[in-house]
Amino acid sequence: MVKFSFPLKPRVAAGDSVVIIGLGRFGRSMAEELMESGVEVLGIDKSADVVQLMNGKLTQVIRADASTPETLYDLGVNEFSHAVVAIGDDLASSILVASSLIKLNGPEIWAKASTGPQGQIFQQMGIKHVFHPEKDMGRRVAHLLTHSLFDYFDLGDGFAMATAALPASMAGVSLRELNLRVRLGITIVAVKDPSGVWAPIVPESVLETGQVVLVAGPKQKLDSAFKQ
Repeated sequence: MVKFSFPLKPRVAAGDSVVIIGLGRFGRSMAEELMESGVEVLGIDKSADVVQLMNGKLTQVIRADASTPETLYDLGVNEFSHAVVAIGDDLASSILVASSLIKLNGPEIWAKASTGPQGQIFQQMGIKHVFHPEKDMGRRVAHLLTHSLFDYFDLGDGFAMATAALPASMAGVSLRELNLRVRLGITIVAVKDPSGVWAPIVPESVLETGQVVLVAGPKQKLDSAFKQ
């Protein structure tokens, strides 16, 4: 695919920075969460009302049509480390924006897909990071409803990470003796201490029933290990 060549211009973003194109409910939520984490965020949307709503909440928010690489370059998007196409519901607009970002040859691209076909189009365009918020949330809630999991994160490729209460079957002996990685294919990564802070564990750690642990492994194995 042909990349556009642009003249050099002063850098407008430094370090870990994100531009979010499309400030709907999903885009706004992501932008505000990133800001709370100390990440520089540029928000772009075509709606004057949305831009006004987000004014002062982000590092910068701009009203613009982001469907051309020239516009993106003029806004300094090429200087950001990540770009999120959060339009989602407007297939044509999301594809145009994604295509322009690819031609810009700048930030790493993440794209929100509202449907399976939209996600396939993004992947065919060469975008590696395609996410399906509604679909992923549905899967996450399903696991929370049917298993003893407090939170669930699908990592892709059949793997997941979850927080859960340690079952009695895993309590009272060291993790080395449990040998969970060999027996069940899962790994306990950390445990919450009495103050609610995540603490690392070692093979000699002995946990108690009900302690909150962070565990990772194949989804089916997690389901089996923590099933009610």
